[in-house]
Amino acid sequence: MPLASAMEVARGPSSCRLRHDIKFLVSLSTSQQNEDEKKRIANWHRDYIYAPLRSALEPEVFAARRLLAEQVRYEMTFPVTPVAREQAEPRPAHVMIRGQYDKPGERVAAATPAFLPPIKTSGERVTRLDFARWLVAPENPLTGRVTVNRFWQQLFGAGLVRTPGDFGNQGDPPTHPALLDWLADEFQRTGWDVKRLVRLLVTSRTYRQDSRADAELLERDPENKLLARGSRHRLDAEVLRDQALAVSGLLEPAMGGPPVHPYQPPNIWEPIASTLSNTRYYKQDRGAALYRRSLYTFWKRTAPPPSMSTFDAPTREAFCVVRGRSNTPLQALALMNDVQHVEAARALAERLLRVTLPEADRLELAFRTVSARLPDSTERGLLARALATHRAHFERNREEAGQFIRNGESKPDPALPVGELAAWTVVANLLLNLDEALTRN
Repeated sequence: MPLASAMEVARGPSSCRLRHDIKFLVSLSTSQQNEDEKKRIANWHRDYIYAPLRSALEPEVFAARRLLAEQVRYEMTFPVTPVAREQAEPRPAHVMIRGQYDKPGERVAAATPAFLPPIKTSGERVTRLDFARWLVAPENPLTGRVTVNRFWQQLFGAGLVRTPGDFGNQGDPPTHPALLDWLADEFQRTGWDVKRLVRLLVTSRTYRQDSRADAELLERDPENKLLARGSRHRLDAEVLRDQALAVSGLLEPAMGGPPVHPYQPPNIWEPIASTLSNTRYYKQDRGAALYRRSLYTFWKRTAPPPSMSTFDAPTREAFCVVRGRSNTPLQALALMNDVQHVEAARALAERLLRVTLPEADRLELAFRTVSARLPDSTERGLLARALATHRAHFERNREEAGQFIRNGESKPDPALPVGELAAWTVVANLLLNLDEALTRN
């Protein structure tokens, strides 16, 4: 419809705003778009288009802003991983004459020693990706040999190569070179499957041997390099804690996630932390986080968890290829009195008391749960006497029994008699401190 006709149609008091709007638009079509007119357009849009719809639009605008803020907060929780990129032009590298930093000699490029297979490059020069592919290439056996040797060392106490950080001429030669090569080849052939490798080792006849040996064998092979008997060594710090949690039923098997802060004596971090450090104060976790595997324990290198360092876990301040193993009174005190171990003993006692069995059978079940074998007659008598002694003690000292079973964050079962639970907790703690429970036999 022509604009003039539209103006004729719009008559009467109700059409005043429409006539005003049309005149305004006509004036815009014939005027120059300067800054004042842009402001008039913005004001007109605000007063005649946005204003009538404001009450309907504002809730939507606020909802959109809230969603955007939630998105930003959620994205800030994503873990950030540094990514290395290759330089467009690598820095020049030289052989330093007599090792002096200010006397560069012949220029060299990235490569491997001549006695190792060469690196296959995907471009003009060697990149990190090329090196990573070379490490796991079939023609490079060293990676597989070193890896399976570390797992053998972890399970048997000593590797097939007794110097795991040095496979060269100055290190010890492998005690069983053919076995080492076969394991490395099998590990690589099966897709570097760690679980399969560990299963292969722990189900072997060599691993399942008894650690007892006669005097002749001990004299002939004191270090057990011939693998004629089972190895014997104290379990690692992480394994000791995880084992106690597992047999007690407290272990939280969830995988992944942020580190956790289990039980720790007070005032470990504070004396050495700077005032601006975000780890100045130790804040213990609550709930299931207390019972995660030791793998997830938060590690402050300048103040490692005492439950780990007491049992010779490395501090992580330097690379460690072989853990030392000591035997100190502090270790025994920790296993008997540490909150985590006493709580685990009480949880194990609760598991035993919930089973309907005669007392002698329940003691046998407790021993078998911890040691994976049945007790002999002497051991049965010792356990029975220990249970009777502590049962009588806690019956006379009910308040002491209540305090004892309340160790830890988890709550004792109120349906179980306090004195009985305390007595069985002592027996469970005794079993968790057996040499068989702490040592790989």
